[in-house]
Amino acid sequence: MNTVNFKRKSKISKIILVAALVAWITIPSKAQMAVVDPTNLAQGIVNSAQQITEASSTTKNTAANFKETVKIYEQNKQYYDGLKSVNHLVKDARKVQKTVLLVGEISEIYVTNFQKIMEDKNFTDRERTAIGNGYTVLLGESTDLLAEVKVIITKNGLSMNDAERMTRIDLVYDKIKRHRDLVSYYTKKNISVSFIRAKKTGDMQRVMSLYGNAEQKYW
Repeated sequence: MNTVNFKRKSKISKIILVAALVAWITIPSKAQMAVVDPTNLAQGIVNSAQQITEASSTTKNTAANFKETVKIYEQNKQYYDGLKSVNHLVKDARKVQKTVLLVGEISEIYVTNFQKIMEDKNFTDRERTAIGNGYTVLLGESTDLLAEVKVIITKNGLSMNDAERMTRIDLVYDKIKRHRDLVSYYTKKNISVSFIRAKKTGDMQRVMSLYGNAEQKYW
């Protein structure tokens, strides 16, 4: 095989792998994964984020109702953990993997911290509802951003050269990363309210135990 043909086949293989990894965008599947398949893992993460968004937007943000959201997250966490462990990907697919994982991380930040906010007596029911609605909007926007990856597997997308394709992937990744950072900031600002209130009432020990110290906290 000459060098030209080898490079052409290598490029085609990269396109096929990237298309396979992002194919979950157009395949509405909720089946449990049977093998470690990046496509199924990515689909599972997106399905989970969409289900969490739907559950949060159709129910009141009470402790009892939020249990359903937590249940969805815990049932699908296997996809997030599984996709993080996948290493045998070419550069293009690796960036797509990281993009999908950011959505999984946003779900994790939301569920992990809103569980604690629901238990925190420093917030009123009305405030919890507002905070929960904010998370729902942010998570929904994050999953919507993934739709931009569709261009990679369209007719025009597949005709892109490697540089153009990577540029589009990088743009989507950067957008969702900024969204992840926004969710993290949103979490910090909400929790800081509880710390301020706890300091005024001498209840810092309880709040520290709930959210953790600088090394233990996650957001």
